[in-house]
Amino acid sequence: MRPFRSTKRMLSVSKRLAICVPLACWITAGCSSSSPFDYVPVSGRVTYEDGSPISGGCRLEFTALDAQPVGTAHPRVGLAVVNASGEFDCVTSYKYGDGLVPGKHKVVIRGATDQRGKPAVAKEYGTVQTTPLVIDTADVPLEIKIPKP
Repeated sequence: MRPFRSTKRMLSVSKRLAICVPLACWITAGCSSSSPFDYVPVSGRVTYEDGSPISGGCRLEFTALDAQPVGTAHPRVGLAVVNASGEFDCVTSYKYGDGLVPGKHKVVIRGATDQRGKPAVAKEYGTVQTTPLVIDTADVPLEIKIPKP
């Protein structure tokens, strides 16, 4: 009886795989269509005005200002993680490291805290509506400088 149970169980697993594998492929194929936008690889550094780096681990968000929609598609927000030296690369909008759509972008800084857990940048840099930071992809590599809070 023991072999029968394991054979029955194996059939059950193989039936699940027969359903799940094609389903996963279909879902992946549906999600893998290419973006209608062109991208520019972007890297750079974000520091205080005195040249000292902002706390590593903070994130930058880049929101396109002058990119036109293509049909019903709008450019996605680009994301980057800042390291301990204040440097960032592999800015990602659609696929890992693809960069940003060409043009100007507002820059938001999130998660920047000092060693005591206090904000390392002024509150105004935390939202698209209030951030004064604007970059242009024509200026890569980017040098973003902000005042200390």
